[in-house]
Amino acid sequence: MVDAARQAINHSIGAVGMNEGDLERYRAQSYCSEIREAPEVVDLFSKTPILRLSESLMGEGKVQIPNSGQIALRFPGPLHVDPNEPHGHLDGLGSGKNGMEKGVYRRGFTALAVIYLADVPEPYSGNFTVWPKSHSFFADYFKKEGHEMLANGMPRQELPEGPTQIVGKAGDVILTHHQIVHTAAPNAASDIRYAVIFRLRHVDCEKNGYDAYTNIWGEWPGIQEAITASDA
Repeated sequence: MVDAARQAINHSIGAVGMNEGDLERYRAQSYCSEIREAPEVVDLFSKTPILRLSESLMGEGKVQIPNSGQIALRFPGPLHVDPNEPHGHLDGLGSGKNGMEKGVYRRGFTALAVIYLADVPEPYSGNFTVWPKSHSFFADYFKKEGHEMLANGMPRQELPEGPTQIVGKAGDVILTHHQIVHTAAPNAASDIRYAVIFRLRHVDCEKNGYDAYTNIWGEWPGIQEAITASDA
């Protein structure tokens, strides 16, 4: 399945191509938009154990099956240029280039499922990168300051921990909370970083809306059970 998805992506790059003026939008939204709903892409979630794993966290029958994936590619940087340090963000903040206007924000999903389609064996290879504990940090921050400040863009706060660049093999999946600060690390390797990202929605995601910024486990009964068990 990984090979089929990567072949579809490579065919799109070679046959459909990319316009230089659209590269920033591709990075923010998706490459290869004409195959985002293709079986080679969406089956990576719906016909693999990732669905069951997601339900173990969010509740059986509570995960809306996504009908498209984000084709997330990170191309190698220029030769002989040292990579910059990664800078993280929260999704759903309008930039004017990601399909949302500046000053607009929304909490539109519960979890990310990031699937590597090729090995990512070392840091600075375009790795999916997370800032551990940032979800709970911002839950406390929004309780004090309100989430409305997100209209001004990403809050620049000192986070509890620095970035972790996740290494892995083709077929590995990373499941993260929607409020984990994340990014793609710069790619100083010789190969493209291939991934497909699904934004998973709990069936009550729209109803819960902004409340999930502070009630961060409201859509995660599996995590609630684990917390209760650990406190027992």
